Amino acid sequence: MTVSKSFEKPLTPEDENMYISKLKEEGDESAKEVLINRNMRLVAYIARKYLGTADDQDDLISVGTIGLIKAIDTYKMNKGTRLATYASRCIENEILMYIRSNKNARFQMSLQDPIGTDKDGNEINLMDILGTEIDSVAEKVQSKESVSKLYKKLNEILTPRERQIVELRYGLTPIGYKTQKEIATNLNISRSYVSRLEKKALYRLQQELANDRK
Repeated sequence: MTVSKSFEKPLTPEDENMYISKLKEEGDESAKEVLINRNMRLVAYIARKYLGTADDQDDLISVGTIGLIKAIDTYKMNKGTRLATYASRCIENEILMYIRSNKNARFQMSLQDPIGTDKDGNEINLMDILGTEIDSVAEKVQSKESVSKLYKKLNEILTPRERQIVELRYGLTPIGYKTQKEIATNLNISRSYVSRLEKKALYRLQQELANDRK
């Protein structure tokens, strides 16, 4: 189904019940299509609430539509709740899962971004420094030393603002990973300025860490 930004008016309660009955009791798929189309305004309304956390409204509407379809499929008339009320929770949950999934994916990509090379010319990234899942005691100790070294470098060679941006971008604070846009909003500076400071800070970290390996 194609998502349009010009949505049809919602159904009256009577018509809504009629189409739900056709779908649930008669298996009428055309009734399901009507229920989807007539609730797209609700999807768009909820999607707009999350525009600041994602790049594309159309993506959010598409994801919200999946939540709407799940709601229609699982809705039970005898529960005494209107379809719109039930669907709102399903739509919102679907969008929130999508946003969390995207944020986790961006976080993993950021950790994998190269910040320099080691003495053998191999690329290194923050994941290499912070470590991943560790099995042996020796590796755990080495990882703790790496993390300690990273925080020491953050404090030694970066300005307070650079350090703050790096810590927020790479989840080195209790509040976790933040996007450049979120950081820019919180610090009241432009996103491009956040990007420049981040690149500058990572370059300086890369140089310092590379020197330590020589």
